[in-house]
Amino acid sequence: MGTTGTIMGCSTFLKEKNPSIQIIGCQPTEEASIAGIRRWPEEYLPKIFDAKKLDRIMDVSQHAAEETTRKLAKEEGIFAGVSSGGAASAALRLSNELKDGVIVFIVCDRGDRYLSTDLFG
Repeated sequence: MGTTGTIMGCSTFLKEKNPSIQIIGCQPTEEASIAGIRRWPEEYLPKIFDAKKLDRIMDVSQHAAEETTRKLAKEEGIFAGVSSGGAASAALRLSNELKDGVIVFIVCDRGDRYLSTDLFG
């Protein structure tokens, strides 16, 4: 969850269509610094944020987000940024908890922003 606009809008729309849909946000672990997602202190949460629109929040480590970003590019051909890798990492962890269902994650950033870093080696 970055500024929380996308997750709040998606939650509102999707839950109007099907109230049983689960909306799960991602935030970085305490030590992580993942561009595009934040761990908001309660007093600084954006005004648009409504915790009742989320069913769960999952923490994502820096390592998991970066590793999954590389796998998205190499194995799936999805050239995304680290926040998308974080979302995919959480979706993969969630898939291990479910017997069946559909899991969707949003690719919310591009990989070209990281070409000047060592992310893609």
